[in-house]
Order: sequence, then structure tokens, then C-alpha cells
Amino acid sequence: MIALVRNLLLRDFWLKLFAFALAVLIWLTVTFAQSGVHGFFANRNLPEQTYYNIPVLVVSAAADVRNFKVHPSEVAVTVQGDAKLLQGLQARNIRALVDLTDIESARGLTKRIEVTTPPGITFVQSDPDQVDVIGPEKR
Repeated sequence: MIALVRNLLLRDFWLKLFAFALAVLIWLTVTFAQSGVHGFFANRNLPEQTYYNIPVLVVSAAADVRNFKVHPSEVAVTVQGDAKLLQGLQARNIRALVDLTDIESARGLTKRIEVTTPPGITFVQSDPDQVDVIGPEKR
């Protein structure tokens, strides 16, 4: 029995070690791709700041969005970043968007808010994170 276990562990040891190292490398690559390099190494001690009354903009690639409304029309956005960057950051530099591409009728539709921030500033959360879309009925 001991010979069997020893044989399982030591036979082709370098090949098994190489396969393990390759598996760890693949795992790290997938983790970086999912969270982004900045998200993976994010410094959790950076100061946060919340901006209130950020207007939610409605955008669409093809449709006319003038008839679409969102409720609530303003959100609170919390961001994180270097203290010097946060001092210079103004609410107008933060964009809260709702993308209505390929939406013809919006009765009872809830969409997630997409927040964009300047470089060096990390989006943390928005309150609320979804809005109700009210639009013209489909004809």
C-alpha cells in the first residue's frame, strides 16, 4: 500500500509539479480577467465619498429616448479613490446611465444603472442600483 501511494506521488513528480503550477497560473488569469487588475489589488483602505442627486441619463443607440422616463431620476453614488483625486472630483464628473438599446416598450421594465467615473476613481455602489423605466406603449 505504501509503495502504491509513493508511486502515485513521486512518479513523474516534475510533470505533476508543472501541471499544478500551470493550473495556478490559469486560475490567477481568470481571476484577474473577472475582477480586473485594479479590482484584484484594490486598496480597501482608500477613502470613500458619496455624491447625492446624480441624474440618471437615458441612452439608446437607435431609439428616440425623449419619451422614456426613469424613476427615480436621481441616485446616490459612492466612489473610492485617492484623497487628492476625491477632492478634485465633482458630481458632474460622475455619469449614471441606463441603456435602452433594443427597447421598444418599457411597461414594467427595470434596468440596472451603469456608472462611469474618471480614471483613478473606483465606483463602489449606487443607491438604488436599478430604476423603473416608463415609456411609450408599443403600437
